[in-house]
Amino acid sequence: MSGRIIWLDRVASTQDVIHELAAAGGEDGAAVVAVEQTAGRGSRGRAWASGRGGLWLSVLCRPPGAAPPEALSIRVALAVAGALEEAGAAGIMVKWPNDLMVAGRKLGGILAEARWVGDRLGWIAIGVGLNVSNTLPLQLRDAAAALADLVPGARASDLAPAIVTAVRSAGAAAGPLDEVEQDELARRDAIAGRRLVSPVAGTAAGIGPDGALRVRRDDGVVEQVKVGPAVAASL
Repeated sequence: MSGRIIWLDRVASTQDVIHELAAAGGEDGAAVVAVEQTAGRGSRGRAWASGRGGLWLSVLCRPPGAAPPEALSIRVALAVAGALEEAGAAGIMVKWPNDLMVAGRKLGGILAEARWVGDRLGWIAIGVGLNVSNTLPLQLRDAAAALADLVPGARASDLAPAIVTAVRSAGAAAGPLDEVEQDELARRDAIAGRRLVSPVAGTAAGIGPDGALRVRRDDGVVEQVKVGPAVAASL
């Protein structure tokens, strides 16, 4: 997967720009990086504070096949975590289904949105939001982290090319997580062994190669919870 990077100053959402590019025939791997988003969004329709200093980007993925790739958000999260560690940030963890964590605080998130043309998968917009040197909202400062606290002098513009490359690579992969990815995920799993009340009450028992969360209920049964792309709209 390859393509150009479009650098923008202020947009509502880089996800929206990618969807517009894709609908107009944009190439696989095209990426949009914005300095600021005015209507950034996270999973389940939540708003995402996206001020200047953070890294806000989206990549166009046109995977082969009729369905979105298995474990897409997890695979992207692993790839981004690896790129961040190469940039000097240690201890990056992955919280199912799509968060990047450090020391128990949220550093960033992944959002995959699919679009369908009839019964055919048209494309997927893969969004990444990372706190870098942006000012965190006061109400989130205990729960969120910024990369600049881990890597002094870190700048979103410097990180963007490596993160785009990581997302492109992950978006081009097909099938379940391979053994190397599963081993890395086991090392980075932020909730393994923790008590959960949702999406299923029980104890987190790892993440399967298909990206499904495994939860051991109190009766001993292991239940699997899958999450696909956040939006699957027909065009």
